[in-house]
This record gives sequence, C-alpha cells and structure tokens, in this order.
Amino acid sequence: MKKSLFSLAFVALFSVAATTTVSAQKMAKTVMVGGAAMYPTKNIVENAVNSKDHTTLVAAVKAAGLVETLSSAGPFTVFAPTNEAFGKLPAGTVETLVKPENKATLTKILTYHVVAGRMTSADLMKAIKAGKGKATLKTVSGGTLTAMMKGKGIELKDEKGGVSMVTIADVMQSNGVIHVVNTVLMPN
Repeated sequence: MKKSLFSLAFVALFSVAATTTVSAQKMAKTVMVGGAAMYPTKNIVENAVNSKDHTTLVAAVKAAGLVETLSSAGPFTVFAPTNEAFGKLPAGTVETLVKPENKATLTKILTYHVVAGRMTSADLMKAIKAGKGKATLKTVSGGTLTAMMKGKGIELKDEKGGVSMVTIADVMQSNGVIHVVNTVLMPN
C-alpha cells in the first residue's frame, strides 16, 4: 500500500514538473534578433542561423564543429557576439580563426562564450547581488567570465580585461538562453 501511494505521488509530482516546464516554454516570448524571430521552441542553432546579426558567429560555430553540441539538450547560456562585435577584432582575425588549422583556438574562443545551464538575466543579476557586485561564471572552455551591473544592464569582463555589454537579454531557446553581446570575449 505504501509503495503504491509513493508511486502515485511520484507520478503526480513528475506530471506537475513536466507541465511546468512545458508551460514555461510556451509562456516564453518570441524575441526579434537580427530581423528574425527567435522561437523559444527551437534550439540555439535553429534560431541563430536566422539572425542576420549573427552570420559570423554561425559560420564560426560551423567551422569549429559545434553545431551538434549547441543543438543538443543542454541547457546552455550563450553570450552571442554580433557581426559588429566580430568586426571590432583586428583585421583578418576571423578569417584566420575559421581556417582548419586554427580549429582548436576557435573552439576555445567560442566555448568561452558558453556557460552550462540556463541563466536568465534575473539569474545573472541575483548572482551579481549575491557576489556583492560581481559574479564569476565558469565557461564551458574552462575559463571564467565576470558579470557585473552597469546601470540597468549586464556587463561581462573577460580574462584579458575586455568588456562586453549584454544588448539583448533573455532570448529563450528550447535548450537554453541566448544573451546578445556587443564585443567578442577572449580567454587567456
């Protein structure tokens, strides 16, 4: 009797949790990025390929062989540099990085923009507050980013002292969240 009550309670709890996750996804709003709708029911790659502001990032993700990873279940938090952000790099940098012989370096840079888990802007702000003004984020590449508040926005500092602002926050995906950033972040 106790076992069947426990099983029934577990099934009921699992059903509520699954419904809550589906409901949260349905409630997430579609955001426009780079002139394209970013649907919360699609994954990071499925959405990013439609943004005209992220063609360089998409090409780099393909060159690094990260399409399958960023299409997987995740969840991931991606700080996605725009084409303009890549344009701030020294001339020829992107062209050099996408060459097959530089795949390891490109992969390290791209995975430096990814944090495991789904961190919304509210989560980031909560972590910043808990850290008395700074939150240290461990990236998939093994490096760290420092998140801070700048006015009402979120600023990220990389290991080399470079700074990037989140320009569009909380672009919800089926496998995580994207925060658009205006500067490419560089690991050590």
